[in-house]
Amino acid sequence: MPIYNPSPLKTVFMRFEDSEQEIGMINIIQLGCYIPHTSAQEWNFISIHEMLLSASATDMLLRQSSSHLCLNTTRSVDGTRFLPFPLVHPPASCPSIGVPSSSFSMKLLGTLAAVIPALGLLARAYSLADNVVGSGFYNAFDWETMADPSNGRVQFLDQQTSKSRNLTYATSDTFILRADFQTVLDPRGPGRDSFRIKSKKSYTTHVAVFDVRHMPEGCATWPAIWEVKETEWPGSGEVDIVEGINDHGPNLSALHTAQGCSMPSSRAQSGYSGQQDCSTTPADHTGCTVHYPTANSFGPSFNSAGGGWYAFERAQDHMKVWFWSRNDGSVPGEVKMGRPEINPSNWGTPTAFFPNTSCDFSQHFKEHNIIINLTLCGDWAGQFFNQNGCPGQCADYVNNNPSAFRNAYFEFASMRVYQ
Repeated sequence: MPIYNPSPLKTVFMRFEDSEQEIGMINIIQLGCYIPHTSAQEWNFISIHEMLLSASATDMLLRQSSSHLCLNTTRSVDGTRFLPFPLVHPPASCPSIGVPSSSFSMKLLGTLAAVIPALGLLARAYSLADNVVGSGFYNAFDWETMADPSNGRVQFLDQQTSKSRNLTYATSDTFILRADFQTVLDPRGPGRDSFRIKSKKSYTTHVAVFDVRHMPEGCATWPAIWEVKETEWPGSGEVDIVEGINDHGPNLSALHTAQGCSMPSSRAQSGYSGQQDCSTTPADHTGCTVHYPTANSFGPSFNSAGGGWYAFERAQDHMKVWFWSRNDGSVPGEVKMGRPEINPSNWGTPTAFFPNTSCDFSQHFKEHNIIINLTLCGDWAGQFFNQNGCPGQCADYVNNNPSAFRNAYFEFASMRVYQ
């Protein structure tokens, strides 16, 4: 869950037991602590991210407490990895600094200066850095023409050839990328014309918002929107924001890394966790995955609903992906309107949440380019072609059924990157 915005305003007092020094007040809207539910007087040792993710406990705390909360520290900082967090009612030590007797007392391991930056609790606002609309995609991206690394039955075209064959075109508020849907292919020749584009800029901490009206659909299709540093994969990490195959939804988001990165089985997201080990080996390229909860997040169902928004936040201590369908009443206004300032902490529960509790992001993720591509068949879509209800052999299907790819296109309203 995001940072909680309580009303009326709560104030947090913090002091150190070892020095009995009151260090002042912090607005709980900025601190944003989530307090896991425990019985009175019961100690719970929990991870930082588990503490942050307990929304129901936060609701309970804010309903039952009065206008102030008191936080005391007890020991030296231990890397801020684990916190002893009792809830005591009534408080034993808070009245000395004027906290009402009906409030809770909480003991927090670590100093304020260390805990707040380590937890990333201060709400982060981002400013618009790149607003890519219509023909702006031609200047923001390079068209890649390498052989498909995933062994698809495609030929990636350069920008000029793609334009000349009307497979890439733009208007003032629309950008299209599509596969060829007219040519019967020679099985001994190159694959079906398609696209793979890479952003000219690379990013570390940022938010990318993709307003997508339509995505490629059809048997054999494998569309993706993702981030990676191609030259150092998998050591530089990979983030899959949008990905799926053969119209088989819902959407899948994932991380891919070198050895030594994993995700907790339980975390605050609306999606469903799959594999927890993010590492990529020659035998397993699955990564740590999150399956979306709604069918309209991918493929024909996504397109029938008029598309929607995918938003990805990469921060030092977490990565999050949100999805809102076109007519979803919960889409934030700043996302829908493309405002110049955004604050993802106000966006609600992410669809996919990847914390850094068991993954050193500084080690496993470098600066990334944004990639948008469509392959056909390949290592994933080809392997599950029949299992997903598609007829015959995947390569034969691509070669002989050009009209099947009439709807194999992306239509973007915009891509906005905030930093």
